[in-house]
Amino acid sequence: MKTILGLLLFANWVSAADLSTLIQRGDVYDQQLQPDKALQYYLPAEKQAPTNASLLVKIARQYVFRMDSLKTSAEKLALAQTALGYAQRAVKAAPKEGDGYLSMAIVYGKMTPLLGNREKIELSKKIKEASEKAVQLAPQNDYAWHMLGRWHQALAGMGSLTRSLAQLVYGELPEASHEEAIRCFKKAIQLNSERLIHYIELGRTYAQMGDTAQARQWIEKGLAMPNREKDDPETKSRGRRTLNSL
Repeated sequence: MKTILGLLLFANWVSAADLSTLIQRGDVYDQQLQPDKALQYYLPAEKQAPTNASLLVKIARQYVFRMDSLKTSAEKLALAQTALGYAQRAVKAAPKEGDGYLSMAIVYGKMTPLLGNREKIELSKKIKEASEKAVQLAPQNDYAWHMLGRWHQALAGMGSLTRSLAQLVYGELPEASHEEAIRCFKKAIQLNSERLIHYIELGRTYAQMGDTAQARQWIEKGLAMPNREKDDPETKSRGRRTLNSL
């Protein structure tokens, strides 16, 4: 009975709360990496401001966070589609701001491991387009540079069979290089030295190039940093696998 009463009181409070209060409450849980609780405030806020691009990006991020708690690829893809819908709405609401495009690139990146080779290549093209747009519109956003670096890293590291498939999807295969990936990751580190993912992916790029010393240096630097973001444990696991393969 107390639980039902509490839920009713919460629902009444949410319905009466103003937009800024709801977003501020959601931001608290966003920073604490608690997506379900953040959405309890962000979704009611969306009803008040359905074209607020910043809010739509925040909602997309929560759905991306929730993907990690799901077990099957089908469930994860369905949630990714929800996140993508919010990211696309953010772009439509604010086409001259970079955050919506970056959100799209991130969602595409989360979807990629769940798909077959051809679908991965098709999403790679979309990641490139969204990341380049994000860098163009928000050149001081470190994660925009990171996503562009990931695209160069992935395409430059493709095997010959996958590269042939990529050429069919892209038409004319775009230029991609490990050197450009390194430039993007170093730019991301310059803009935000607190994200361990920049260091680990920089190291993994050097590993693809066969530069073991640089790979170890950068990956170990990232591994030594404290976890601050939702995907940091997964990123560290990826870095350790790369170290073990050197």
